[in-house]
Amino acid sequence: MKQFTCPRRDVEIAVNAYVAGYLVQDGIANGAIYALLALALVVVFNVTRVILIAQGEFVSYAALTYAFLQEGHVPGTVALVATLALVSCLIDSILGLIRRDGRRAVIRALIRLAPPLLASAFALFVAHMQLPPIIDIAATLVLIASLGPVLYRLVYRPIAAASVLVLLIVSVALHLALLGMGLYFFGPQGGRSAPVVNLAFSFAGVPVQAQTAIIIVVTSALILLLFIASNRTLYGKALRAAAINPVGARLMGISASLSGEIAFAIAATIGAICGVLVSGVATVYYDTGFLLGLKGFVAAILGALASFPLAAVGAIVLGLFESFSSFFASAFKEVIVFSLIIPILVWRSLRKSESEE
Repeated sequence: MKQFTCPRRDVEIAVNAYVAGYLVQDGIANGAIYALLALALVVVFNVTRVILIAQGEFVSYAALTYAFLQEGHVPGTVALVATLALVSCLIDSILGLIRRDGRRAVIRALIRLAPPLLASAFALFVAHMQLPPIIDIAATLVLIASLGPVLYRLVYRPIAAASVLVLLIVSVALHLALLGMGLYFFGPQGGRSAPVVNLAFSFAGVPVQAQTAIIIVVTSALILLLFIASNRTLYGKALRAAAINPVGARLMGISASLSGEIAFAIAATIGAICGVLVSGVATVYYDTGFLLGLKGFVAAILGALASFPLAAVGAIVLGLFESFSSFFASAFKEVIVFSLIIPILVWRSLRKSESEE
């Protein structure tokens, strides 16, 4: 006897497969962004013991800076980076004079002042010129990347020996300060830039934006680059040494201050890359980065704030949870996402108590 399938059933299966494919694509793309932020948090915490809550501000600052540059406007980050760099140079020079090491201190301060001032001048030049988007991206990256070391020198270097709790409280204060400055410089209105590549293609019957594919490729490349740099380069090995044994690293001549500046430069660069990528797919506001940073922190917790691969895997899992929960229970999406951290913390606390026994 001939069997007939129900057309309605086939249509339901096709629709469910299409929706599932789209949700998986969206979850992987979001997870890739969270993976980058988690990697930045892991790098900073391992080297400086700082839980960088303000990591999300690098994202929002970069996205809005890129949007301003594309519109031909001067972003407020130009004045912010230049001013903070000048203040840092002035403080370093005064401290050098107090220690009676004025000439060398002034020279070092001027050397450190050069990159942020050059980055600010470059962004100012690009803002007044109608240049290709790749130049706007380059100006955004160098400007935000130069902000990281300046913030470390001004905020964290004077209290580098403080406890993790004190560093966390300072991170909260820095986040609130950058949030207020973001509102002042960029205003309450959001910004959105054109995608880096405005193309689309189909994969397994699901339409995929080229910007989404770029996010995944860039994330994979940065994870590989960080892995190679930390294991194959001199500076990478020095950062690992400073993270594993800070006292031993100092005895071997590795500067704790330089290690912190490099870690913050890496974090700011990763945040800038995330901001440029995100601005092409969503409207970014001055406070958007905070939520992104928190989700990156959840992914970093899944990786125990120590492992790059585990943080990346945790970020992908987090992105998939967020994508499917937004479809099935959109009102509780954030609750479901942030609830993931509870069983992880309980499990780790139980393992710690067992090891102590």
